[in-house]
Amino acid sequence: MSIKEPVEAFSSNPLEVILGPFTRNQGKGLSLLDMILGGIILYFTVKLVIDWLPKKVRRHSPWQQEWLGWMIGTLFFGIAAFFLFFFILPNLMVSLNLWIGTLGKPLLGLTMEHYHAVWVENEFYRNFINSLIVTAGVVAISLSIGTLAGYGLARSRTNLAFGILIVALIFRALPHSVLVAGYLPVFMHSREILEPIFGSSAPTLYGQPWAVIAVLVSINQPFTIWMLRSFFQNIPSELDEAARVDGCNHFQAFRMVIMPVMWPGVITTGLFSFLLAYNDYLVTSLLLDAQNQTMVPAISGYFNRETTTTDQVEAVAAAVSITAPLLLLVLVFQKQIVSGLVQGAVKG
Repeated sequence: MSIKEPVEAFSSNPLEVILGPFTRNQGKGLSLLDMILGGIILYFTVKLVIDWLPKKVRRHSPWQQEWLGWMIGTLFFGIAAFFLFFFILPNLMVSLNLWIGTLGKPLLGLTMEHYHAVWVENEFYRNFINSLIVTAGVVAISLSIGTLAGYGLARSRTNLAFGILIVALIFRALPHSVLVAGYLPVFMHSREILEPIFGSSAPTLYGQPWAVIAVLVSINQPFTIWMLRSFFQNIPSELDEAARVDGCNHFQAFRMVIMPVMWPGVITTGLFSFLLAYNDYLVTSLLLDAQNQTMVPAISGYFNRETTTTDQVEAVAAAVSITAPLLLLVLVFQKQIVSGLVQGAVKG
């Protein structure tokens, strides 16, 4: 529906929805040459993501920090894929179709006008940037605190550690609306609270992404701690003892010995944290103003007004745009996700 004209997207004839005769008659669509070349490029793109990218990340990660290499590699690959499929490839196809002639005539009618309207005319890219800020903040803070807390609680056998886990579990069970209601007065009066420290330049947190990050981290942190603790428990404590014998302190043993074998668990937990922040509607819609909305609440704006069929097709295009980063994420980290879910940590 997102790549069809409204008259075809809502047609009762399935063949018209698939083939798009109205769009094809306007000279818009995919020719046989487009489908062949596009399929070849898509195949090699997926192969690069699955085979080539992990090897390059492991080999060229800066400062031997593989997690940073994955973040940089995924970001650059996503940007390159975006420009390839939305700018370079369409212009190349138009030039080839004009040169080929008959083989360049559209067989499947489709148009990218709705995506252009969503991203350029409606400035959906602003919502995308806000989503990136929120998700990056939630994942970074949740994993930083969660790995340290999960490691400490996994190695501790005291009643205090058990009590902390129970409190975290109770906190995780609270409805999200309860947490938002608790934080809301603090955010709304943040200027008055921070004015003695920052003076007249004291910021207002309400309506800013940092407020959403704080609430989503508080929602996600208990789950992150519990999940990472289970991964750390599957790592033999003898590794810690061997590192201590070699002269490492507790933090050095954690950073240099434990974390390298914990990456499947960290990536799996990070994916769940990413999905929580990326797909959240309640917290973002309550705490963010219209200028700072993330993508999920922004899509609902298409349906909260008196919609036409064009608005509905544009809403579908925005929804499809949201799923694209998730597909890329799963393609890049599929091996680590499976390893983290099935194995949990090291063998033997």
